[in-house]
Amino acid sequence: MTHDTSYDPAAVQEFFASRATTWESRFPDDGPAYDAAVAEMALPRGGAVLDAGCGTGRALPALRTAVGPAGTVLGADLTPAMLEEAVSKGRDASAGLVLADVIRLPLKDACLDAVFGAGLISHLPGPDTGLRELARVVRPKGTLALFHPVGRAALAARKGKQLTADDVRAEANLRPLLASTGWRLVSYTDADDRYLALAVRTAQTRP
Repeated sequence: MTHDTSYDPAAVQEFFASRATTWESRFPDDGPAYDAAVAEMALPRGGAVLDAGCGTGRALPALRTAVGPAGTVLGADLTPAMLEEAVSKGRDASAGLVLADVIRLPLKDACLDAVFGAGLISHLPGPDTGLRELARVVRPKGTLALFHPVGRAALAARKGKQLTADDVRAEANLRPLLASTGWRLVSYTDADDRYLALAVRTAQTRP
């Protein structure tokens, strides 16, 4: 899978900006699933974690609780309206918010212990480009969590679509994609009530 030359950041911003204020009200019961996914990451106390494509910041309080007051929590999103919604909900108290494209993060190499991405991978160009960038900013043996509060089949049904063999989130596709971009898949759950793929950063060489 190679870089998607059709990637249009402005189109992504437009899509999410129009939905920012009602984003959480569409699925108000997803909070516990976020909390459970963060708990499974087993983040180190005092560690540094990024919520990549944080949207309204639903995961940020759980990430802050996980790393503790001495830890660093960042939320990065491409859409200003989403970050504004996160601030309106007070979630900037849990994290530093950064307006940034996940494929070009304003972060140093190997500066993070982990990355959390809710619904992220389907929006990454390539999506190898985004996964390589996330690998760049995570230290060796750091963690990547790719999450969605419902599984692939439930999400497809919600959208009135069928699952296809080329779905990047399918384990058979995701495992080699992660391996080629600096990650090793260590656990994979695709159930009706959640999707969670956990990966570990391999040796710190540029993938």
